[in-house]
This record gives sequence, C-alpha cells and structure tokens, in this order.
Amino acid sequence: MSRRCQITGKGVMTGNNVSHAHNKTRRRFLPNVQETSVLSESLGRMVRLKVTASALRTLEKKGGLDPFLMSVPAARLDPAMRKIRRQIQKKLAATA
Repeated sequence: MSRRCQITGKGVMTGNNVSHAHNKTRRRFLPNVQETSVLSESLGRMVRLKVTASALRTLEKKGGLDPFLMSVPAARLDPAMRKIRRQIQKKLAATA
C-alpha cells in the first residue's frame, strides 16, 4: 500500500533524527493518510479515496469533491482521480 494522497499527491519524505550529540540517523516522515468515502453530488454516490487529513480540509474549503476536481488541472491529479473527474464532467454536460 503506497502512502500517497490521491488528492494532493503528498507522499513519504525522508530526513534525519539528530541526537543531542549531533549524531544523524535516517528517518521517514509519513503523511497522515486515511482511507475514507467522500460524496460526489454529481454522481450521486460515495467515492472511496486514500487522502491525507489536510486534503480533507481542502475538500471542505473548496465545497466538496466535485468543485475541487473541477478547479484542479487534470495533469496534477492521480490517474484514479482523473477518471472520476471525467465521469463528473460527463454527468455535468448531460444535465446542462
């Protein structure tokens, strides 16, 4: 299971543990990735995502999954999110 956010693309970072004696050992900084379901109002169903806690806050700020996906360029999205974005675009085009 990769520790990567499907919304923001945040992944594992590396760095050093630094002791009082200034000894450095390698460590990993893991993102707070949660598996959750988010409602897509256009599709009328829940979409399962692996997202960070900060990405959930971003979704809330943008007004939900649909407005967020429409505001972000497709090139910046995860391939799974691109597929959902296309489905939302088709649904919105059909209703307009």
